[in-house]
Amino acid sequence: MAGYHVVLVHFPTALWMTAALAIIYRALFDGPVAQAIDKALVPLLSIALVFGVSAYAVGLFVWPFEAISGSPLGRNHMLLATWTTAYWALLLVLRWRRGQAIWQGTMRFVTAGLAVIGAVLLGITGTLGGHLIGVYTDVSQVLRKMGWEVYTTFYVPNLTLAALGAIALVLVVIGYRARAVRA
Repeated sequence: MAGYHVVLVHFPTALWMTAALAIIYRALFDGPVAQAIDKALVPLLSIALVFGVSAYAVGLFVWPFEAISGSPLGRNHMLLATWTTAYWALLLVLRWRRGQAIWQGTMRFVTAGLAVIGAVLLGITGTLGGHLIGVYTDVSQVLRKMGWEVYTTFYVPNLTLAALGAIALVLVVIGYRARAVRA
């Protein structure tokens, strides 16, 4: 099964990286090419998500869960794979539900920033997966210089979780107020 997972992950990786470039291009330009790229974005993200979920599911069969979750590197890879898949699914929902509104005003740059974050998550996930099969990249050296050793367990301190929860709550309140003002 490991071979299938290794081959399968390249499809969502290529599609999500293409989507990231498409989002950045669309955020910067409004011409006919940018419009055409935007029309392809929802199908592109949808196909990528199908491949991403498939790769994730096949990845669960590569090693026994006890083995992969018993390794800090394995836990990190599974955690980032989960975040990456969920993150790109949310970008798909954002584009699908909000339509052209994501390209208006400063929201276009927020959307481009979200695409960059998604690409970074994808790159780190792939780096960790590569380490699991013995293919090392310089990305792990960058992460190491930033203070994260990829062979140790990644964790989020409770204070950080509380701050993230508070920020999420503030953003929800801002969203509801903005919606009420528009209505």
